[in-house]
Amino acid sequence: MQNVVKLLALLLTGAALFAADVSAGSDQATLSLKVRNTRYGSVLFDGRDRVLYAFTRDRRGGPSRCYAACAAAWPVYFSRDRVRALGSVRRSLIGTVRRRDGRLQVTYNGRPLYFYAHEGPREVKCQNVSEFGGLWLVVRPNGTLVR
Repeated sequence: MQNVVKLLALLLTGAALFAADVSAGSDQATLSLKVRNTRYGSVLFDGRDRVLYAFTRDRRGGPSRCYAACAAAWPVYFSRDRVRALGSVRRSLIGTVRRRDGRLQVTYNGRPLYFYAHEGPREVKCQNVSEFGGLWLVVRPNGTLVR
């Protein structure tokens, strides 16, 4: 029963983050990538100062492999509009990949991007976490993953 409650909490958190991103629509502050300095060096954040992760189980240039419980814990960075590159972010590395439901997930250097559901602005709690069959790693402005 505890596992069901935990899963439900994760799903609700992911849904809330998704709803916030979708409701922002073309909010340029939200639909942007920027770089912030962290204890892992310079890494990518979104316009709301949430750090972005790549999942090593996703193949570069391929579709996401994070769905269901995975996507509840690691919400997808969705976009309906063009994502702005701020500061030292390379515009040429920003792209999208279509998910099974048809929505577009933001990619950087071909890697789908995610948040961690239990992090707030400027927090980086889950670097190098092993979960859902892969590692979750923050992304440098040149597109490489921090190991």
